[in-house]
Amino acid sequence: MDYRGTLEWLFARLPMYQQRGASAYSGKLEPVRNFADYLGNPHHSFKSIHVAGTNGKGSSSHMLASVLQEAGYKVGLYTSPHLKDFRERIRVNGTMASEDFVVDFVADHRTYIEEAGLSFFELTVGMAFTYFAQEEVDIAVVEVGLGGRLDATNIISPEVSLITNIGLDHTEFLGDTLPEIAGEKAGIIKESVPVVISETQPETAPVFEEIANGRNAPIVFADQRQWPVYPISLLGSYQQKNLRGVLAVLDKLSEQEKFKVSTDEVTRGLASVAENTGLLGRWQVLQENPRVLCDTAHNREGLAIVLEQLVQEPFEQLHVVLSFVKGKPLEQLLPLFPSTAQFYIAPLQIERGMPLEELVAGMEAQGFSFTPYDSIPEALEKAIASAQPDDLIYVGGSTFTVAEVI
Repeated sequence: MDYRGTLEWLFARLPMYQQRGASAYSGKLEPVRNFADYLGNPHHSFKSIHVAGTNGKGSSSHMLASVLQEAGYKVGLYTSPHLKDFRERIRVNGTMASEDFVVDFVADHRTYIEEAGLSFFELTVGMAFTYFAQEEVDIAVVEVGLGGRLDATNIISPEVSLITNIGLDHTEFLGDTLPEIAGEKAGIIKESVPVVISETQPETAPVFEEIANGRNAPIVFADQRQWPVYPISLLGSYQQKNLRGVLAVLDKLSEQEKFKVSTDEVTRGLASVAENTGLLGRWQVLQENPRVLCDTAHNREGLAIVLEQLVQEPFEQLHVVLSFVKGKPLEQLLPLFPSTAQFYIAPLQIERGMPLEELVAGMEAQGFSFTPYDSIPEALEKAIASAQPDDLIYVGGSTFTVAEVI
């Protein structure tokens, strides 16, 4: 198979959470541990940073990778989901794994993959760790996919663990209270390994403290310390919360005499995140006149922060291109949006996409002015055609909404 054929096989053959939802979630570590053992435990050959959280873990991972790259280290970066190309998930110093590597990996291990019944995510974790070992990275920044305790990435023994913040998301797997979800995220805390918490939350801080203390893991709440001020290339005021956690992780690495970085290297790394790592979809400007912004925020906490900044932007009229995945609580999410906006809604082109009729009902319940379309690209095209030069268009509601227009 060529690269396209390999991806078609992967997407069709293996259960993929982004596409199918709960039916693709393993919730077990045994399959990925067995796969890693079969591969020769590649994760034992490189050092790592493990990043979990409800919001901000992707941006934080990219910031850490960018700074460490500027410091001269060879850095692996594993993130999910991808927006345009599967290989976005697996990078070394910002460069995606080659198509040939993906094709060869699947061909070499296809029999095991099929017989073991691996999920898409389990396969990808094994592929990424193999690539990082093959490339002899100095360190890999590894983003959790879902939760922490039972996430397939949770077979690594990192130098530092980072948990960004906790919100109500994936409650069908992680629990429906913040302390319950925090307990799942805290599953990445390892014995005697320092853990950084980016944001102190009254409901979750005791959970982190109890688990960290029980595992003799030094714990730092990053927002309880003063940090130098650095400009960040990533747009969005919410990145300042992520920055504190990133700086605390770098500080912990330095304390351990590992992966030291200078002030200049931090400055350069934070000023060139997207250029160094290829980050997409975080408060990203797609065009000007009219200005089109997109952001992958997709839960209540993330959307609240993004929309708070959105309404502070200068514009005559706000246009919102919007869609969600199934199961999102529209009665909680839609009231976050300005009622004066003009909405353009459409279904996502994935199995997990919320049915259009459900989204229509939610919009009608809020009394919003909206027009339904058959696809997100069509909705954006109509929004651009309707907007005046001084208007603002926002595209969001889901990672997959953004993926369809980038």
